[in-house]
Amino acid sequence: MPSARFEALLAQRSCGPVPLLVVRLPALERVAWRRGLRAARRIEHRATRAFATAVARIVREHDLVAHDAGSDVYVAALLAPTRDGAVATPDPRAALARIVATITSATNLECLTGWTLYDPAAEARNLHAVVARGLHRGAQERERYAFFSALGHELRTPLSSIRGYLETLLDDGVDAHTRRRFTRIAHAESLRLSRLVEGMFEISLLDMRDAGLPPAIGSLVQALEAAHDACSAAAASRMVRIAIADVPGVRVTIDTERLTLVLVNLIENAVKHGRPGGDVFVGVEVVDRRFVRVTVDDDGPGIAMADRDRIFAIGERADTVASGTGIGLALVRLMLERAGGRVDLEDSLLGGARFVVIVPRI
Repeated sequence: MPSARFEALLAQRSCGPVPLLVVRLPALERVAWRRGLRAARRIEHRATRAFATAVARIVREHDLVAHDAGSDVYVAALLAPTRDGAVATPDPRAALARIVATITSATNLECLTGWTLYDPAAEARNLHAVVARGLHRGAQERERYAFFSALGHELRTPLSSIRGYLETLLDDGVDAHTRRRFTRIAHAESLRLSRLVEGMFEISLLDMRDAGLPPAIGSLVQALEAAHDACSAAAASRMVRIAIADVPGVRVTIDTERLTLVLVNLIENAVKHGRPGGDVFVGVEVVDRRFVRVTVDDDGPGIAMADRDRIFAIGERADTVASGTGIGLALVRLMLERAGGRVDLEDSLLGGARFVVIVPRI
């Protein structure tokens, strides 16, 4: 971490908030455990040289750079003034990207980055907390980037499908049967697009909702019927059969629309990653007077144990699946947890993956 001397120099040279660029190499500790302290020190020295090389292209004469031996944190304070006396601040994200590219090339280690403003007059003797704040801000920015990148990917697919079907329908040579079928598919894709947009707002507003609101009430029967209808076109395109067990007429603590969104994500995931011409089975079991259990099984390659928690993060997907990245499974977990339920992942008797949804009953 930056030393007390670095903090004192900042206080002497600055007359207001100072932009700080922060880079951390968390893998250095793992290198020390696995390969020994000497190996970790060699990598640290390479990282230090790379950091100095990178920031030399960005910082100016009055800027400060800090790194203490044995630390995995590197800091650059941007203090150089312009002609009018203001601090000439480069785009922190672009500057950090250049620094990370140089360090990664030299060390082959993952870098965590962040930036923040530090006011020595108001936050004296608290530079460690400021560095942590910068890294936390960087983590939030990366999460937002992953979210919007994943969302763009998810939205592109139904939009392209709708456009393709509508362009075909504009052709005067399309027969009536094909016209009706393409219209139904385009309508189903538009509903899918609507659910994705609703999911985006669910995630963005999740922490803003009043926790004191009474629990929602939804119908499991209606949600499963709607989910089956929504997934039928995708299943037909891969010749996948969707079988749903008898559904008891129970009500749950999540409204029907949101439960439908959860089930559509899971069933579509099963259809996409199961075998072409294979089967997807949806089972329902009333666990007790408090909970109902819904399972979604596919006959695909399954999901490796190491990936089973990671795939629920925004923008993540399992290494064992061929395609797909986005907000679907992250949305499933967030919405179920907010309703007092949960989602788990197991091996399926069909040979693939089994998603297990537990939802409280009313």
